[in-house]
Amino acid sequence: MLAILPGIFPSPADLRIGEVETPQPGPQEVLIRVAATAANRADTLQRQGKYPPPPGASAVMGLEAAGVVAAVGELCRKHKVGDRVCALLPGGGYAQYVAIHEDIALPVPGSLSLEEAAAIPEVFLTAWQALVWLGKVQQKEKVLIHAGASGVGTAAIQLALQLGAQPYVTASPGKHALCLSLGALKAFDYKDPQLSETLAREMGGADLILDFIGGPNASTNLRLLNTDGRMVLLALMGGGKWPEADLTEVLRKRLHLMGSTLRSRDVDYKIRLSQEFAAFAWPLFVSGQLRPVIDSVLDWSEAGEAHRRMEANENAGKLILRVQAG
Repeated sequence: MLAILPGIFPSPADLRIGEVETPQPGPQEVLIRVAATAANRADTLQRQGKYPPPPGASAVMGLEAAGVVAAVGELCRKHKVGDRVCALLPGGGYAQYVAIHEDIALPVPGSLSLEEAAAIPEVFLTAWQALVWLGKVQQKEKVLIHAGASGVGTAAIQLALQLGAQPYVTASPGKHALCLSLGALKAFDYKDPQLSETLAREMGGADLILDFIGGPNASTNLRLLNTDGRMVLLALMGGGKWPEADLTEVLRKRLHLMGSTLRSRDVDYKIRLSQEFAAFAWPLFVSGQLRPVIDSVLDWSEAGEAHRRMEANENAGKLILRVQAG
């Protein structure tokens, strides 16, 4: 089959399509003929050699895909050939075919296109894990979402709202309108030199913070969190060093600081996460109360451009790659 060739490429422009081995589905796996995948931060890091795939995963990039079931394993009971599905992947999405456990492959909600469905798995499941499984968000709690216009950010805004919480975001000013249209109560300029003071004045405190930035936000986050507040660290876009480490607030306010990645979780964990999220969210996608947010759709031959745009923080929402049919 054709795939975007794996390897370490410092420049996005070096990405190329070539031939790799077609995966064969195991007894409880489905083989998906991929119609669309998406660019994610993890893909750009893997391309740079900074985020290798977990043991046993495909070396091909791509953490989600949507397409049509092309074959099923002998023990599969949930899907049949021809079904439209989308799935979270440990890798392998930048290819014409990918194999995944049948319980992780989810039916495409309602009349969504396959390109829209490809914008759901990685970001919405990451947001659900952070908000519900780790953050234990409650109704009327204030949630601050850094990088609010990112894929996970736009998903988290919508999910927080549907869960009865009050979402606030930081983002560049040109992306504020999108965040507000999705339900954010207020949007703040992440480059504001007085951000800590502005957030404290406008929010009065946060019960839960989802952070993708890391070190530069650490002190601000600890000051803003309310007593028994929680912070979930999902990425280190700004670096992992905390220049002014002061843990006094952690003790004084009984704070919970958590870090998580989803890619390396085992199959059983991903099955439970996928099934629980779908039970909650699929009716909301069908009704339009939730929606995948797509910045643009590119042909997969333009994967390098998608990576460049993501690394330059030019996108608001998902960068979808349309995959050439096999």
